[in-house]
Amino acid sequence: MQFELTEALMDDILFSMEDQGSEFFVDTREGIVVGEMDAEFAGNAEDNKADDSRYLALPAWDSSHGYRLMERFAAGFRNPLIRNELTSALNLGKGVFRAFKNILSQHPEAEKLWFAFKEREMKKEILDWYNALREEWGLERIGREPEETGDLVFEDFRFRLAEPADAGAAEELHRHCLEECRDQGEKEGFRFITESFLRETAVEWVFPGDLALIAETGGGDFAAYISAVREEPVLRIIALEVKSEYRGLGIGEALLSHLIETIDSLSHIFLDLPAGMEGFSRVLLRESFRPYAVRYVLYMPDRKENDN
Repeated sequence: MQFELTEALMDDILFSMEDQGSEFFVDTREGIVVGEMDAEFAGNAEDNKADDSRYLALPAWDSSHGYRLMERFAAGFRNPLIRNELTSALNLGKGVFRAFKNILSQHPEAEKLWFAFKEREMKKEILDWYNALREEWGLERIGREPEETGDLVFEDFRFRLAEPADAGAAEELHRHCLEECRDQGEKEGFRFITESFLRETAVEWVFPGDLALIAETGGGDFAAYISAVREEPVLRIIALEVKSEYRGLGIGEALLSHLIETIDSLSHIFLDLPAGMEGFSRVLLRESFRPYAVRYVLYMPDRKENDN
């Protein structure tokens, strides 16, 4: 028997698929989900199961499906710190699901992305199942507009103009980012890179400069900032820095977009991209930035060692 896959029915199917303790069916006559313990269904259990024209089993979904979904989410998560934590949880072998949920509970923004990802992927499974039925009924497959989840996380963030009171948090984040650059440089063999060297070779750090924006969590925690100075007719972005726990969520891109939207009288915007951050160039290209200059450095002691 044919039935319409409404949004309400899809939500009921999704909810029931995650209940591993019972067996559920779609009652095609009523357009609802019923369980094997429901009074009407249980009263005629054998007949109901045989009557597959009215009662249809839900799409298959068990712990192995859930595990593969977690693997895909972890592998595609852009924040390397959270990605490594999630991957480690999945490799525990025992208590994987609880460990995975515990990690996400420590990162509310990532947790929200997980719920949106899981819902979207499970609804795809339901739609594939329903389309297979439609083919049996001699009907065309249907499609749904993909749900946008990229902006979901921003419901928990607020973007505003910087205030003098933000200077301490911004400076602390800037110092942390300098230390990260130094550590990364040492890891890659640039032994001369120190915090003082980074300060001397970079554009002088200024906050709030002539224009600065802040990103903060729904709880008011400082998450990221962008600071720029005017050098008529140019705006130079001095810093765009995001706390490590909030990276990979698109916060930096959002700050850059917000800043660009506030500019209307300058002819150019300049931004220096540090080595190791080349991935952010994709964001810049989407915003119509173009490469302007590339800085190379040679550490002479290393050259002499190599010559010897």
